[in-house]
Amino acid sequence: MPNLLERLRALDTCSVSDALDKLGLAGAVAGLGPLTVRRRVAGPVVTVKLGAPMPDLPRRHLGAGAIMAARAGDIIVVEHRGRTDVSGWGGLLSRGAIRKGVVAVIVDGACRDVEESLELDLPVYARAAVPVTARGRVAEHAFNTPITVRGLAVTPGDLVLADGSGVVFVPATAAEAVIAAAEDIFHREQLMAAAIDGGQAIGEVMGANYEDMLKTSESRP
Repeated sequence: MPNLLERLRALDTCSVSDALDKLGLAGAVAGLGPLTVRRRVAGPVVTVKLGAPMPDLPRRHLGAGAIMAARAGDIIVVEHRGRTDVSGWGGLLSRGAIRKGVVAVIVDGACRDVEESLELDLPVYARAAVPVTARGRVAEHAFNTPITVRGLAVTPGDLVLADGSGVVFVPATAAEAVIAAAEDIFHREQLMAAAIDGGQAIGEVMGANYEDMLKTSESRP
């Protein structure tokens, strides 16, 4: 796993998204972007599942269980069902996450205390920022259980990569194949970039070979 993570960190979300397409897998999600530190991050997923308050739920602040369960290098991913009217993550949680060595937080919804997380140098990816507290409005239903992010199934231990272009999840069961395909695509695009910088016409560089790059060997003529 450490070697896979190092290889994943060397890529970008666009190459990984292309690799997922090539392998017929889902993983890229729309609408999540960096609200604090703009830094590429990658790591294993620790999950949080949020929902409506219910009387039989454990009396635990949302996110606290995931932080306590996290290991250094993990990324916490919060299922907040796309809500932007109330926060699903805040500054005190960011402080706790930093102390555990969590490298980033991804919220499928809104977060708050953006300046505090920025000062802590913690990348937070979310749909929006909102000052409205979760208290009395949202509760944690579970942590370290399967969740969904924009309809995509995400399991604890999956890998996630996030940068300025967005967020992509890589199923742990397919990580080697996805990363290998992404490395091939990334390398070929670097060669194309060098050709363009060297003066070759973009129409020649981005021709049929570029369009065929995501085809599997079975689908190529």
